Amino acid sequence: MGKISRSHWGISLISLCIVVGQLMDSCRTERTNVGLIYENTNPDLEKIFHLAIDKANEENEELKLHGVAVAIEPNNAFETSKKLCKMLRQNLVAVFGPSTNLAARHAMSICDAKELPFLDTRWDFAAQLPTINLHPHPAQLGVALMDLVSALGWESFTIIYESGEYLATVNELLQMYGTTGPAITLRRYDLDLNGNYRNVLRRIRNAEDDSFVVVGSMDTLPEFFKQAQQVGLMTSDYRYIIGNLDWHTMDLEPYQHADANITGMRVVSPQNEQVLEVAKALYASEEPFQNVSCPVTNSMALIYDGIQLLAETHKHINFRPIQLSCADDSTWDKGYTFVNYMKQLTLNGLTGTIRFDNEGLRTDFQLEVIELSVSGLLPIGQWSTENGFEMNRPAAAHTLEPDMRSLMNKSFVVVTAISEPYGMLKETAEKQEGNAQFEGFGIELIDELSKKLGFTYTFYLQPDNKYGGLDPKTGEWNGMLREIIDNRADMGITDLTMTSERESGVDFTIPFMNLGIAILFRKPMKEPPKLFSFMSPFSGEVWLWLGLAYMGVSISMFILGRLSPAEWDNPYPCIEEPTELENQFSFANCLWFSIGALLQQGSELAPKAFSTRAVASSWWFFTLILVSSYTANLAAFLTVESLVTPIEDADDLSQNKGGVNYGAKIGGSTFTFFKDAKYPTYQKMFEFMDQNPQYMTNSNQEGVDRVENSNYAFLMESTTIEYITERRCTLTQVGTLLDEKGYGIAMRKNWPYRDVLSQAILEMQEQGLLTKMKTKWWKEKRGGGACSEEKDSDASSLGFANLGGVYLVMFVGSCFASVYGLINCLLSVLWTSLENKVNFKDELLDELRFIMQCSGNTKAVKYPKNSGSSSSSSGSGDKSKEGSSMSVDSLPEDQSVVDVEAVKEKRAKK
Repeated sequence: MGKISRSHWGISLISLCIVVGQLMDSCRTERTNVGLIYENTNPDLEKIFHLAIDKANEENEELKLHGVAVAIEPNNAFETSKKLCKMLRQNLVAVFGPSTNLAARHAMSICDAKELPFLDTRWDFAAQLPTINLHPHPAQLGVALMDLVSALGWESFTIIYESGEYLATVNELLQMYGTTGPAITLRRYDLDLNGNYRNVLRRIRNAEDDSFVVVGSMDTLPEFFKQAQQVGLMTSDYRYIIGNLDWHTMDLEPYQHADANITGMRVVSPQNEQVLEVAKALYASEEPFQNVSCPVTNSMALIYDGIQLLAETHKHINFRPIQLSCADDSTWDKGYTFVNYMKQLTLNGLTGTIRFDNEGLRTDFQLEVIELSVSGLLPIGQWSTENGFEMNRPAAAHTLEPDMRSLMNKSFVVVTAISEPYGMLKETAEKQEGNAQFEGFGIELIDELSKKLGFTYTFYLQPDNKYGGLDPKTGEWNGMLREIIDNRADMGITDLTMTSERESGVDFTIPFMNLGIAILFRKPMKEPPKLFSFMSPFSGEVWLWLGLAYMGVSISMFILGRLSPAEWDNPYPCIEEPTELENQFSFANCLWFSIGALLQQGSELAPKAFSTRAVASSWWFFTLILVSSYTANLAAFLTVESLVTPIEDADDLSQNKGGVNYGAKIGGSTFTFFKDAKYPTYQKMFEFMDQNPQYMTNSNQEGVDRVENSNYAFLMESTTIEYITERRCTLTQVGTLLDEKGYGIAMRKNWPYRDVLSQAILEMQEQGLLTKMKTKWWKEKRGGGACSEEKDSDASSLGFANLGGVYLVMFVGSCFASVYGLINCLLSVLWTSLENKVNFKDELLDELRFIMQCSGNTKAVKYPKNSGSSSSSSGSGDKSKEGSSMSVDSLPEDQSVVDVEAVKEKRAKK
């Protein structure tokens, strides 16, 4: 009994351990849900939320975070409460709240009632359990602003704030000089609540201060600075400090070349490798910071850091969340413990070192101080709660090269021509004026050069849209080049080719794009399938050798079958001592045996001798490999669609192969190239174009349309062909480049800024900026990429044209068999009527009646042979055998009547 009891307890203990282990495993692998409530005006928050979760799960295989995100209307408290209550049923471990104040406060109250951790990313002064505020504390930001004002040596200034919630931030600034120091003016700019700040800005302009601290939200700051520029507050007389950590995400380009000094702080630095990695993943770009503004906002970075904080906390404590409901008093009893542990953690994230005080506020952090310059945002120092502001300004402007300074604050007039994608008019419903009406690769290139070198520019359009050249009759320049020579324009940019003729009148920068003349033609057409395309897997030589091999094996089987004694059989097993033997391998049967093996169908013939079996085995092995090879290649040859084009290169074009005519743009550099060419093929092509002016065009667009609608090829620059073939999927480039040349920016002869512009273009090439610009305008803008979709990988279905030869072979074979069968039937009936002396017509009708019945597989013998005839001599027996085979066509050609009695008498005598 004791043994049984101990055994019973042992089994129970083992079972208990197994159950506990399974429960622990299930808890360990259970999904942990994290909630996010975000405004539908900022969908990037959801993107980085899921990106952060994927990154955390990737770094910790045991961690199984899952994001539950819902969008709300901004400041919609009712919608926030409704959607959060619904999310609580999904066993959340924490919630990231919305960024608008009213919605965030409602979400925070619900999480407080349910003791659920709430991670806040807002600008907020107070925190309550169980809340963690990831945003740097506004009071500490006020200290940072005060340190920055002191470091810059401002003696008096005006604080411009948006609304009352920002007063606590500027409180430190208001008290920094006490009651005896310089006066500090305080003005609120969002008074009318309608987005019009000009009245306030005019009063500020009329005051004596020239230094301003601006504190506001990103909803109003962009419009504030736009209107400040309109009223004249963005000149060199004014200085600004911006107290918003997201100001670097604004479009700062309009203020780069304004002389106002703008300084601010940010917590997200593009120089941070982790920030760059996240931005690349988020925007699928290798250079997410190629513009002045940074795409990763403060809120996005804080959400990313919050997820990493949760993941780090989950490594140390693994509490199982529970389902909560707003309809009862249920709470998560582990929520406060979870928050308290997060407060004790320290980690490095996108926003620097993350550390909290006892209230869950982020009062210890670092900021990067930046200044807006003509080349973009420039770091000038660091600020931290421990060390304050530390200046680290780069070298002053006087260390720049003299030539670089020579373009600073200069203004130039640039002429352009409409040519996609180099210079185009914007497609907008509203009428645009000035530079705003143009866009394109050339327009953007001038803009990037102006940012780099500090000059301003004004575009205007060439009236006749001609690029320019030397008129051979008058000897004068025309087009854009004439505008530059006559000093009406300082620079000219479009797809302007650098030629020796043009360089005699103007100067060019180094090429910003290299190219060559190429041929634009329609894409190759699909060749219709051949009737006997099923023979394509093998060449004609293989088919010939296959036929010879078939005949050779058949003949070998026939000869070896007659030579081998084992192939001679007794046709009548009942006769032990036959007078004759039979061989199954007649020549017809050898042909049938070989073709049956080749077509993988077999036959009823089975070789018996070693020699015939050896031949048969080698033939079977041969057909196995051959048929397998044929089958493997058949699908490819039947489905492949051959492409045919009448021309492959310039030589074919010069010979007008396929009746293809060709031309180029009248007066363009392409036509000039053929005119001056020394190569015979190019000279021949020029003669053709010169003698056939009807094939010349006035514009590239006219040539492209001709190629698309007729049997015509157009000669033009390869880069333009690349642009066209990205949008017109029926066209392609044929052959290789006919020459090499480049596009450059044209300017007056001996213009002093040529080398400076060339150096800047070279730097842009080395940085890869020109390549990115080309990708943008060629493959993304204005319908680009329309012809770059991946081809369908599924095999195309076979039509009758692909398999027509197979049907033809079957039809011809069936017809041949039918004709042969009919002739054989007629000859058999004729032979029977002659042998039995009956009427041929009656015999044929009887035979046809029997055939038309289509029933029964047996046939009565109409004219049986007399049994006595079989006892005659062997010679007469042979004749009887032949006659039997002809009179009864349903029996094989063998001895139908056997004289058994004669055989018995013969044996008795022996």
